[in-house]
Amino acid sequence: MEESTDIQTEKKKVIAKDFSHLNVHENLKSELSVISGKCIQCKLCQKECAFLGKYGKPKDISDSYDPGNTAHQGMPFECSLCQLCASVCPVKINPARMFLAMRRETVRKGKGDYPEHSVILGYEKRGVSKRYSYYALPEGCDTVFFPGCALPGTRPDKVLKLYEHLKKTIPSLGIVLDCCTKPSHDLGRERFFQAMFQEMKGYLTRNGIRTVIVACPNCYKIFQQYGRDELSVVTAYEVMAEKGLPETGDVAGSITVHDSCGVRFEENIHESVRNIIKKRGLQIDEMKHSRKKTLCCGEGGSVGFLNPDLSKKWGSLRKTEADGRKMVAYCAGCVNLLNSITPTSHILDFVFEPEAAVAGRVKVSKAPFTYLNRLRLKKHFKNTLIAAKTRERTFFEAEEKGKVQLLKRIIILLVVLSAILAIRVTNATQYLEQDALRGLIQGYGVLAPVIYMLIYTVAPALFLPGLPLTIAGGILFGPFWGVVYTITGATLGACVAFLISRYVSREWLANKFRSPRWRRLDEGVEKHGWKIVAFMRLIPIFPFNLLNYAFGLTKIKFLHYAVTTFLCMLPACIAFIVFSSSLPDVLKGKISPSFLAGFGLIVLISLFPVFYRWYKAKKGESEPM
Repeated sequence: MEESTDIQTEKKKVIAKDFSHLNVHENLKSELSVISGKCIQCKLCQKECAFLGKYGKPKDISDSYDPGNTAHQGMPFECSLCQLCASVCPVKINPARMFLAMRRETVRKGKGDYPEHSVILGYEKRGVSKRYSYYALPEGCDTVFFPGCALPGTRPDKVLKLYEHLKKTIPSLGIVLDCCTKPSHDLGRERFFQAMFQEMKGYLTRNGIRTVIVACPNCYKIFQQYGRDELSVVTAYEVMAEKGLPETGDVAGSITVHDSCGVRFEENIHESVRNIIKKRGLQIDEMKHSRKKTLCCGEGGSVGFLNPDLSKKWGSLRKTEADGRKMVAYCAGCVNLLNSITPTSHILDFVFEPEAAVAGRVKVSKAPFTYLNRLRLKKHFKNTLIAAKTRERTFFEAEEKGKVQLLKRIIILLVVLSAILAIRVTNATQYLEQDALRGLIQGYGVLAPVIYMLIYTVAPALFLPGLPLTIAGGILFGPFWGVVYTITGATLGACVAFLISRYVSREWLANKFRSPRWRRLDEGVEKHGWKIVAFMRLIPIFPFNLLNYAFGLTKIKFLHYAVTTFLCMLPACIAFIVFSSSLPDVLKGKISPSFLAGFGLIVLISLFPVFYRWYKAKKGESEPM
C-alpha cells in the first residue's frame, strides 16, 4: 500500500488548490448570454424534449432565469443533461451547458441540497471509499482499466474476463476500482467533484499512467473532459474493435443499439460498438434516434429522483422505438434501467456469452448483491494481481455541512446512550415490561387515554415515528379504544404540524421544501384539492411527518385537510391496532382471530400502492405526483 504520509501530502495539495478558475457565477452569465443571443426559437429542441416542452424554449428560459427564485432553482435539476437539444440545434448551441451552470449556481448559493439525491450520492460515496476502491499498478504500467461502478456490481465476471482479454495485448495493464464522481458533477457539486477527480488524476499521472481504458460511457465523458490534458482515454470497445474479440463463438439474429447520451458525439465509439456486434454475427436494425441523436435512457442528470415522470418518458420513448426488438447498450446504467422496460443486454454479454445473451439467460446481479460483487472483485484483484504499487483511496473532500451533520448525529447518539444508562442505573427497566407498562398507564385512570393522545399529538411535530406508538395503543387499550385514541391523536398531531407550517415557521419550512417534487405537491393540491391529500395518505409517496408540514405550505383549507387526513389514515390505523392488540396472546403462543385479521389488513393496506400502479399502468396514465 502507499505510504500514509504520501496520501496526507496529496490531500493537503488538493485542499490548498485554488479553485478560483471555477467561477460558477461568471460561467452561468456566459452561458445565459450565449443562449439568449443565439437561440432562434425554432422549437426543434422542444419537439424532442419533454423538459423543454414543459419549461419553454431555451432563449425564454435564459431571459427569464432568476437564480433567487425558488422555482427557478429547482428547474435545471429536471433536465437530463443528455444534450439531445444540442444535437438537433440548427445554430449549434448547447442548452444543457446552461442548465448545468444553473445547477452549479444553485449549489453555490446553498440551495441545491435535495434529500431525494441522498441515494445516488450515497452510492457515489461508497464508490470512492476505502472499502470499495482499489488501485493496482504492475511494474512498467502506463495503462489502467477503469470499469466504473455499475458494471462491476452487475457483471463482475465480465469485468474479470474483459481485464484478462485486454492484458493479452497490454501485459502490464493496471486496474482501478473507483468512481469518477459523475453524479456530483451532474448535480452541480463542482468543488467536491473537482477535488475528488483531480486527486485521482494526480495519483495516476504521478505514477506514470498515461492511458485509461474505460467500460462506462459516463466515465469516458468525465476523463475526456477533465483529464485529457494529462491522460488519454479510450473505451474497451474501441480497443476490442481494433485488437480483436475473444473466441467465444458467433450467433445469428437481429438487434437494435441504444447509444449512451454520455458519448453522443463520439462517432468512433458508436462505430466500434457496431463493429463488435457485427463480428458476433448479429444484424443491426437502427432506431430513429441513434448515434448522436440518441435518446436518454431516463437516468441522465439524476432527474428520476426529483421528477420521475420526466424520467419515465425517456424510457417509454425508447421502448416505442425498439418496438419489441432486443436492445444492446454499452452503459451498465442504461441497461439496468431499460431492461426493466424492454429486453436489453449489455454488449459484453454478447462478447463473452453470445448464446446466453441471445437466449436471455445471462446472469445479472441486482442490489444488494451488487455491493457484495464489488467487494469480491476487489478481493480477487488484491489476491491475484502482482502490482508494484497499490492503494485504497482514503481522500475525501468533506463539506463543512457534512461535518455539522456528523456532529449532530454524535450528539443524538450520546443523548440516547445517556438515556439508556440512566434507565439502567435507576432500575427503570421494570416499567418497560409489558404488564408493568399497562399497569402504569391504567393507574392514571381516565387520564391514561389523554396522556396517550397528547404524546401522539406531539410526536409528528417532533418527527418521531408513529408506528411504535400505534402498536403501544393497541396493546394498552385494545382493538376498539385503541383505534379511537390512536386515530384521534394521529389526526391532532398531523393538524398541529400543518398549523405550525402554515402560521409559525412558514418561511423556514418553505426553504426546506423547494425541490420539484414538493412543488408538484403544491400544484396538485391547487388543482385537485382534498383528493391529493387522500391520495397521499392512502398511497404514501412522501414520509408521513414531512407530509404534514408540506401540506401546511399549500393552499388547501384546514378543514378539508383535517377531515381527509382523519378518514384516509383510518384504514391503516385499524389494521395496525387490531394486529398489535393481539400481540400479548401471540407472545403466549396463541394465534387469535384478531391477529389473523390484523395481519391480513396490514398486507392489504401495503398492497394499495401496487394495485394503484397496476391500475394506472393499465390505463396508460401517470401518477398525479
